[in-house]
Amino acid sequence: MTTTQPRPDTGPPGTDADEKTTLLAFLDYLREAVATKAEGLAGQAARAPGVPSGTSLLGLVKHLTAAEHYWFVWAFEGAGDAPPDLGMTVRAEERAEDILAGYRAAVRRSNEIAGRCDDLGRACGRPAGRAGAVRSLRWVLVHMIEETARHAGHADILREQADGAVGR
Repeated sequence: MTTTQPRPDTGPPGTDADEKTTLLAFLDYLREAVATKAEGLAGQAARAPGVPSGTSLLGLVKHLTAAEHYWFVWAFEGAGDAPPDLGMTVRAEERAEDILAGYRAAVRRSNEIAGRCDDLGRACGRPAGRAGAVRSLRWVLVHMIEETARHAGHADILREQADGAVGR
């Protein structure tokens, strides 16, 4: 393991604006933390499972990409026929740069969808999740903050295990 210099802690967003702006700012902060953890990790290290369950850093990014699509595009917008695969499997032919670019594209699309909605109480276009309930955009935003934060913590640990990098 190579020990790298700690990254400076960026700290949470300083915004205290309206509800949607604040929720999106915190979600974007967490999304960037995940992407930053996955960037610059060489070859196999980003694919290597860091825990017995098989979770890898790139696998987390793939899962979060699918979660963005699932909640904002498939559930909230009601677009598409089938929900995306929320798994974490990274195929041998997949490149880390492409996985990260896909995540950033999914984030942009999610933000565009949320940005077009002027009512956080607006219901999703279809029932989703384990409960099969119709949720509001507010619920989706809070859920994605929780989901992304949980996996950002996993990413912190996986990156430190891989090359010693710490910090946000």
